[in-house]
Amino acid sequence: MDRLQSMRVFQQVVDEGGFAAAARKLDLAPAVVTRLVGDLEKHLGVRLLQRTTRRLALTPAGEVYLGRLRAILGEIDEADAMVHAHSREMTGTVRVLASPVLATHLVGPAVAEFQRRYPEIVLDVHVEDLADPNVEDYDVAVVNDLLPMHSTAVVRTIHHAETIFCAAPGYLLAHGEPLQPEDLMRHRCLRLRMPGMRLRPMAMIDPTDGDRRIEVDVPSVLMANHTDTLLRATVDGAGISSQAVDLVAPMLRSGQLRRVLAPWITNRISLMAALPSRKFLPARTRAFVDYLAEHARRNVAGLGVEEEGKEGGLRPAPAAPAGPPTPRR
Repeated sequence: MDRLQSMRVFQQVVDEGGFAAAARKLDLAPAVVTRLVGDLEKHLGVRLLQRTTRRLALTPAGEVYLGRLRAILGEIDEADAMVHAHSREMTGTVRVLASPVLATHLVGPAVAEFQRRYPEIVLDVHVEDLADPNVEDYDVAVVNDLLPMHSTAVVRTIHHAETIFCAAPGYLLAHGEPLQPEDLMRHRCLRLRMPGMRLRPMAMIDPTDGDRRIEVDVPSVLMANHTDTLLRATVDGAGISSQAVDLVAPMLRSGQLRRVLAPWITNRISLMAALPSRKFLPARTRAFVDYLAEHARRNVAGLGVEEEGKEGGLRPAPAAPAGPPTPRR
């Protein structure tokens, strides 16, 4: 980079007709300009400029060198401009990695409005069951904090969600509505099975009472390691399940599902955007992450659920916890 700076300074000295004028143009000390040109001549082993007290002239070698130099520096400036424009402009492709559930219930519903805002951005979504996401292969991975991150990625929290109890109106009409946690003992419950672990008593949290926790040994008529399977069965009236509010928000609004046992929840989940690096983030990727956060907040607005804080800035991915695998949404 010192050599490149010396080249630019040499060109400026010629264009401005002197060292002092070039120094003013470049906002450098005259001595620095003189030194940089001298360093360039020393590196090349040839004099580029003839200096007298009255005028400055190019040597034959200087004329040849400057002719090639202008083309080289012009191409460098053009390359820089193209890269800067690529970073700033809302064009190009954003490669997105997401689990099946987050792709279906967060990314997919956000696409239409995002494309209306940024019609020149293409979303290339890769849907995988994320056991250990290789974030470096994508512009952004949409994950949650239940997922161990074996990665050097940085993450931005885009939304906080609670998991709530819900059931279909038809189920509640046939079986009644539970009013206390212990009432779940007499209901048909649908539960997410954690990989490699047996079902345990369900932990329940009361946010209105200092996060008081109790455990209820809930009988289950359906266990599955797939959130959408449980959600579909719940909508069809098979029983009561615990679901992240951001997933069921449209169904709560439409009346397909009703929340039960409020204010009890079973967990709090953070939705996050994992990025391969905090440096040189393209504008199109930042726009997509910003819109996901906006969409997630708007999705649950007015449903009366607690939101813990706002979306956060970039931070290193948390270390993967030891122990058995955690359930993935």
